[in-house]
Amino acid sequence: MATQKMLKFVTIGRQMPEKRDAADRSQDFHEIYREFASAKALEQASRCSQCGVPYCQSHCPLHNNIPDWLRLTAEGRTEEAYLRSQETNTFPEICGRICPQDRLCEGNCVIEQSGHGTVTIGAIEKYITDTAWEEGWVRPIAPSEERAESIGIIGAGPGGLAAADRLRRMGFQVTVYDRHDRSGGLMIYGIPGFKLEKDVVERRNKLLADGGVEFVLNTNIGEDISFDAIRGRHDAVLIATGVYKTRDLDLDNADAHGVVRALDYLTASNRVELGDDVPDFEDGELNANGKRVIVIGGGDTAMDCVRTAIRQGAQSVKCLYRRDRANMPGSQREVQNAEEEGVEFVWLSAPGAFSGHVTGDAATEQERDVDSITEIASVRVQKMRLGAADVTGRQSPELIHGADYDEPAELVIKALGFEPEDLPRLWGVEGLEVTRWGTIKADFQTHRTSLTGVYAVGDIVRGASLVVWAIRDGREAADSIAEYLSNAARVAAE
Repeated sequence: MATQKMLKFVTIGRQMPEKRDAADRSQDFHEIYREFASAKALEQASRCSQCGVPYCQSHCPLHNNIPDWLRLTAEGRTEEAYLRSQETNTFPEICGRICPQDRLCEGNCVIEQSGHGTVTIGAIEKYITDTAWEEGWVRPIAPSEERAESIGIIGAGPGGLAAADRLRRMGFQVTVYDRHDRSGGLMIYGIPGFKLEKDVVERRNKLLADGGVEFVLNTNIGEDISFDAIRGRHDAVLIATGVYKTRDLDLDNADAHGVVRALDYLTASNRVELGDDVPDFEDGELNANGKRVIVIGGGDTAMDCVRTAIRQGAQSVKCLYRRDRANMPGSQREVQNAEEEGVEFVWLSAPGAFSGHVTGDAATEQERDVDSITEIASVRVQKMRLGAADVTGRQSPELIHGADYDEPAELVIKALGFEPEDLPRLWGVEGLEVTRWGTIKADFQTHRTSLTGVYAVGDIVRGASLVVWAIRDGREAADSIAEYLSNAARVAAE
């Protein structure tokens, strides 16, 4: 009689890979979870209940075949599990590390709802693909036939790279343009190494380059090359720039010295970890070492900032968020990790003003005036309470008058989210329609824009969102572009 490999959630409890001790992991930028041992990965995969209607799959933006590759893993068929996982996901090892599984697949796991604890889907996905890389199962890109048509992709983030991979495997000629000196977008410069080590991204970049994808880096569209020139070079164009414009605060001294943007701060930290020289880090402007740090915001970017500041040796790190913990948009798992590492969360609090941000001789004079107290910056903190719900159902924060106080800080990081840049103006493009939010208007199924042969995906269409959604968009757009070019070739042949 065959041994039952699955449905062991009743007898086997949920276990994550071992998490490194907070005191240890706070000293470096290595990933905080250790690798699953093979036996443990098989054991945890066997907890899957193999649902007839798998909510984990339906709540995954990529609709990954999660029950299938969990079963194959539990049966020791790891290579087959990898092949199954990469059918729907271009970067499973990246999603396994950075997806907010607690809000997506794991948060909707049926055995989680029944009180047995979710299957550790993300950790097993990471194990499967890391094993595939180690064993040489990740195949180079080798199209069965080459096609003459070329596609220009603007943006080397997850959406652009997912499309590049899929189009190149179909045999199309693909060129990726990006403003940065490395490919990967926010995966390389935005997300810290303790969540996604950079060699994981760089080996994917190498796989694409070795497979024939051309990268044109350090290239700003509208400055180094025009958008019209790119359209002239290629048979189709995909816009996947992401959103890099930082939301700001309408406060006194919002742009003062010592108040920095989250993206500038995280980019500097990641560049240092990659071995680059970063003058703004070396002179202390984007370095939290020895400083009292305040991070403003409650999303995943804010979590990245507070945990980076801890690793840089900050004296203290506080996170101001205007709502309570239950209403925080960031991952609760990340909040827990941050608290373990020494971050203090100040709930129902918002900045009212920045003061004391002076430099040069003025700083010396101010220090003298306050009896040698060296802190020259503070945040006026306003206490909030939750009032009536807005149209989305979330309670709106309301100011509590008279409850303000000053919180000293030498570094304030604004992690308030991102907005789209005005691409039609920056690129000098007429006819490229945008929404009232400034995002590019594109069909959500085909990803076609208002310009013939031009497509758009990811955050520049959705607004700031998750890597997994960008991957889905990139894959869908690749299929639409392939259909468009095939139809054009068919018409030309007739």
